[in-house]
Amino acid sequence: MAKSNQHIFLFIFCIVGHFNVRAKSLKEPWLSRKHVALFVFGDSQFDAGNNNYINTTGKANYWPYGETTFKYPSGRFSDGRLVPDFIAEYAKLPYIPPYLHPGIDQFIYGVNFASAGAGALAETRTGLVIDLKTQLGYFKNVSRILRLQLGDAEAKTLLSRAVYLFSIGGNDYIFPFETNSSVLQIYSVEQFIGLVIGNITDVIKEIYDIGGRKFGFPSLWPLECVPYARVLEVENSGACFDRVAPYEELHNKQLSKLLQKLQRDLKGFRYSIPDFHTLLEEMINHPSKYDFKEGKVACCGSGPYRGILSCGGRRGLKEYELCDNASEYVFFDSAHPTERAYQQLAQLSWSGKSSVTGPYNLKALFESL
Repeated sequence: MAKSNQHIFLFIFCIVGHFNVRAKSLKEPWLSRKHVALFVFGDSQFDAGNNNYINTTGKANYWPYGETTFKYPSGRFSDGRLVPDFIAEYAKLPYIPPYLHPGIDQFIYGVNFASAGAGALAETRTGLVIDLKTQLGYFKNVSRILRLQLGDAEAKTLLSRAVYLFSIGGNDYIFPFETNSSVLQIYSVEQFIGLVIGNITDVIKEIYDIGGRKFGFPSLWPLECVPYARVLEVENSGACFDRVAPYEELHNKQLSKLLQKLQRDLKGFRYSIPDFHTLLEEMINHPSKYDFKEGKVACCGSGPYRGILSCGGRRGLKEYELCDNASEYVFFDSAHPTERAYQQLAQLSWSGKSSVTGPYNLKALFESL
């Protein structure tokens, strides 16, 4: 009997020991003072594959997307890595996975909520994307899971140290022109931008209330001059689609004002606003300066400037052209840069001077506690 009790004791000891070791191994990364997670929100510039798992035509899970680095189509709208992938590398994090990827249940390094085609407004491509407010809902769920896994104190620390990176707004402005929507007749430029900025403001404040303190908001790049937009300009073939420019320019000004105000009003709020607009505009107009051969024509697509969204032959148009070397091009498909262009945007974001990134660059945000 004594021997039997001894066996039971040893069994219980081993089980308890197993869970103690398991708990310790799970908690160690969270307890590191240098650990900073990355949470990603937005649209196709940052979508790492969430749209693979929703009912939409806006997917990039087919060849030749992903041909350069991953060697398979991960769902990213490029030949390789996107800005958040590079930022994760610079911060010594693993690539941040899409929230909807099956089996994702650990969020200590962060997670990616971005959805290709999404906007700050729920009306932008309704039913085909994960809009910004829904992405916020996903983040709230993640924050609850972290509190259950870590406890309130550790979760609060992780969320306050994390960086929250956004790419949002561009689809809200280009979508009405694509669809000839009457919304642009109902609202003035200022009023419409007010709706977009208002939704962004609400999301930032809710994340702040949950614990977020460090935010990255790249400016909108020159939407009017991507290959796809040049195709929309039917009256002056090949020119930039200048009708969208006033929206994008005022949005960038209003976003900057908003972030400055939030930094004044919210204790501990810090932000970076990398100037994607100027850098990408320079790449388009002076590609050789940035070691590209082509700035206006896409690597993959069809029609003038390869500006028709047919890359991969999955959007109703089977025929498309594909360049031999994507690294020579600024744009991979009709609306999205190549990995090499994204890398330069990421480098600007990570280590650019305050004159082109705002009061902080992303490196400074990651290093601040």
